[in-house]
Amino acid sequence: MKFLNFAVVLTSALLLWASKLSAQTIEYVFYDPEGVAGHEVITREDNRVSGTLELGWNNRRIKMTEEFELGPKGIPTFIHIKGISPGGAPVEETFTLADGLAEWKGSDERGSAKSSASQFFVPKNPTIAMKAQLAKALLASPGHTLKLLPQGQARLEQLDKRTVTQGDMEKTIYLYGVSGLDFTPFLAWYDEEGDLFASHDIAFFAILRKGWDKSHLQPLKEREMQASNEYLQSLAGQHTHQSETPILINNVNIVDVEQGQLLRGRHLLIEDGKITRISLQPIRFPGVTRINARGMTLMPGLWDMHGHMSPEHGLLNMAAGVISVRDIGNAHEKIMLTEKLFDSGKAIGGPIYRAGFIDRDSENAMRLGKTVKSLEEAKAAADWYAERGYMQIKTYSSMEPEWIAPLAEHVHKRGMRLSGHIPAFMTAEEAVDAGFDEIQHINMLFLNFMGSIDTRKKLRFTEVGEHAHEIDLDSAEVAAFLDKLADKGTVVDATVTVFRSLLQGEAGQLDREYQTVADHLPVNARRNLVGSWLNIQPEHREHYSKSSAALLAMLRKLHEHNVPMVAGTDGLPGFTLLRELELYAEAGIPNADVLRTATIEPARVVGALDQSGTVNVGKKAHLVLLDGNPLEDITALRRTALVIEGQNLYRPDELYQAMGIKPFVESVPFRLNGAVDVATN
Repeated sequence: MKFLNFAVVLTSALLLWASKLSAQTIEYVFYDPEGVAGHEVITREDNRVSGTLELGWNNRRIKMTEEFELGPKGIPTFIHIKGISPGGAPVEETFTLADGLAEWKGSDERGSAKSSASQFFVPKNPTIAMKAQLAKALLASPGHTLKLLPQGQARLEQLDKRTVTQGDMEKTIYLYGVSGLDFTPFLAWYDEEGDLFASHDIAFFAILRKGWDKSHLQPLKEREMQASNEYLQSLAGQHTHQSETPILINNVNIVDVEQGQLLRGRHLLIEDGKITRISLQPIRFPGVTRINARGMTLMPGLWDMHGHMSPEHGLLNMAAGVISVRDIGNAHEKIMLTEKLFDSGKAIGGPIYRAGFIDRDSENAMRLGKTVKSLEEAKAAADWYAERGYMQIKTYSSMEPEWIAPLAEHVHKRGMRLSGHIPAFMTAEEAVDAGFDEIQHINMLFLNFMGSIDTRKKLRFTEVGEHAHEIDLDSAEVAAFLDKLADKGTVVDATVTVFRSLLQGEAGQLDREYQTVADHLPVNARRNLVGSWLNIQPEHREHYSKSSAALLAMLRKLHEHNVPMVAGTDGLPGFTLLRELELYAEAGIPNADVLRTATIEPARVVGALDQSGTVNVGKKAHLVLLDGNPLEDITALRRTALVIEGQNLYRPDELYQAMGIKPFVESVPFRLNGAVDVATN
């Protein structure tokens, strides 16, 4: 009996030892621009994989656990993911594949499909473990291609191979690009087993396998960015129609955004990228690039005054007629690269006007630009940005209120503007009195009337959701504040679309602000528009709905009090700006004034009105041709038929199709350089 007990114990120990040998654990470290932001741990044991993710920035925290089981060829047959979103909303997804039937259900979606063993389900909330498993499955698949569930197809391409060493460690890694998941391919480095090693293609984070020094990130990042830039350069080569001769637009109606009227039956000539003639009479000019507008509407190129740009964003913006962007906060290296690519024509995109980003060091700091510990460091950061050509400083929520007045004085002496989030425990009116030239986000206007709020935390969202509708916008207090903004010329960059999305988001429901475009998007991009970011409790749902309506009422009040407004997004490029302008119109602002918030007013704010913002002789040819008149129907902005930036012509239908997006209207044909017909009917 003692021998039997010993045998059982020994057998159990051997089995435990063997299971530990077969289990593999890989840890990853997430880095923001200044340090460690989170970790992910992935454990593989036979055909089972589990993972935990913890990642935080500013007031956002992601916590996620996952487990999945693998069938033939590395295809998951079971997936379970559970956790919380960055805004605190619960997340849960389950997928099963059995007997040829795939079924999935979760917080935001449910469905089923007959499936072969070669279809890979992509969760709505995939972590690093799932993306790594997709790469493994693609490597094992013929042609490195797989059909996806719920829909679509992914393809893997090897872009590079190199060996990294550290002490006694040596590892061969491969740069793969996986297309079919988003508008552009996802790039990352993988080892010989197909496990992720490093990537920079994850928001503004970098990720690296634990145990490897952070110094490996920079050379890998440079090669990754080179590959991404080569892809964008290829698209630019295919879809930039460069005119070597003057450009003549015949039979066009021009929006005069200054007077708010339509000038019918015009002919317009562009030479060397500038408008040189506008005439009621036909213009005769041999050998030109000729566009017969057929009575369509020409207006100035649009501006997005609240971007956080990446090189790939130019495609979405240009297709939507958004030519100029103010980048309101970014990593210096990233925005300078983006600007260089756009200016050189190696990527599609227009002019960028840069704002430097400063926040005070704290637990909730947004470590995107410069993080400082004192007023003197903040002034030094402003100097650093001024010396590099930035035209504005944006501060964030952790800044000390008493720093704002001396910082504003310093920033103004450097010829720059000051704007941002209102610092915690400071009101918007106090910030304006201290020297703010502009306020970012409409929630900050409501918080002005809610007392002392810690805007570093999610309170800047939830307090507005629960109480904004209670504020009497017809009160003398509100009127006095708005009149002060108007008198001081304080600009408001409302970004109302993203705040309506926050306040109206519901589990399983498509974001109402994108309902008209969602079905045009690739399936995984559309899935990202479903669900809630905030954890809104049922008892608050009605309050949030009323507060969402109050946002539009505030827009109307801003207009009535003549407060300068500029249209910005802080969201999905291109599409969000068009929705922003639609919401301004829904708020009761006349269409002509709506258009000014995305043309004349932005150009004035950045000091470029002498070059852009209107359709006038002598100005740069930043132009959008529309199938419709936005002075009568603001949704005509979605029917972009052609975009002109200087001597470059872009067909929106081509750009959208290159990103897997169903076009909204057929682009207008033209004869390039007087000889080549481009997409004639």
